[in-house]
Amino acid sequence: MRKSMILPGLAALIMLVAASCTKDPLKDMTAEDSRIYITNYDSTANFGSYKTFSIADSVAVIDNGRATKEITPTDQAYLDAVKKYMQQQGYVLVNKSQSPDLGMNVSRIYRTSTGVISYPDYWGYYGGYWDPYYWGYPGYGYYVPYSYAVYSVTEGAISVDMLDLKSAKTTNKISIIWTGPIRGSGILNASVADSQVKALFDQSPYIKAN
Repeated sequence: MRKSMILPGLAALIMLVAASCTKDPLKDMTAEDSRIYITNYDSTANFGSYKTFSIADSVAVIDNGRATKEITPTDQAYLDAVKKYMQQQGYVLVNKSQSPDLGMNVSRIYRTSTGVISYPDYWGYYGGYWDPYYWGYPGYGYYVPYSYAVYSVTEGAISVDMLDLKSAKTTNKISIIWTGPIRGSGILNASVADSQVKALFDQSPYIKAN
């Protein structure tokens, strides 16, 4: 029977070469690989019952606790992409003065933190940045039906949120019925805005007007 033998020094050299050829999953991750799309929605919402929508004309920028409104080329690209895919799903874009059924918000979030959050608390801070008066319902608050989630934002995120304005007249509250945060490298670039929003809608086939 033939036996194979590797000298200790040679074995160490082979192990070193093999290790150098092994890819580091994080080091070799592309910008696309790093992106995460998290969609959540109110399971009681009938998305087919809504016909019209309006979208905020600027983006809410939440930077480590400080909130402002901006409209950069990247912001406009995200707003345009949301309009495009909402219309592709059969919803009609109208002015906010025309009592739209749905309101769409886009936010940029910059914060380095991890933990467990309660959605009502989270959107009381972030989603609540848009005063309900903007959508024609002064004095109303934001209501989110979800419970808890784990979050981690380290280099910035984009969030697209859908508000139920149709029911606000009878419930006296604006419900966020769908939310789509996007995280990962390179998302704050106008050239990728369309594909990022498309990924959210691809992940949410229930968003469709009858």
